[in-house]
Amino acid sequence: MNKAVRAMRGAAVRVLRAVRARARLGAGARGDAGMATAEYAMGLVAAVAFAVVLYKVVTSGAVSAELQSIVKRALDAKV
Repeated sequence: MNKAVRAMRGAAVRVLRAVRARARLGAGARGDAGMATAEYAMGLVAAVAFAVVLYKVVTSGAVSAELQSIVKRALDAKV
């Protein structure tokens, strides 16, 4: 019985060491694994701001007229 208890204790110690090692390695790796919610929110705000600026540029008078002339020339092109 004493031998069996020592074997179980040894197995438990090995399992605990493995869990501790995995926790130590995982803590550092998890920190850089992905973006946090605040980073997602900032990325979304930046994307929306870029879309608004792009929309304003494309719908401005000069750019809109140029885009219309490009489309008109493409549609009037003889093949």
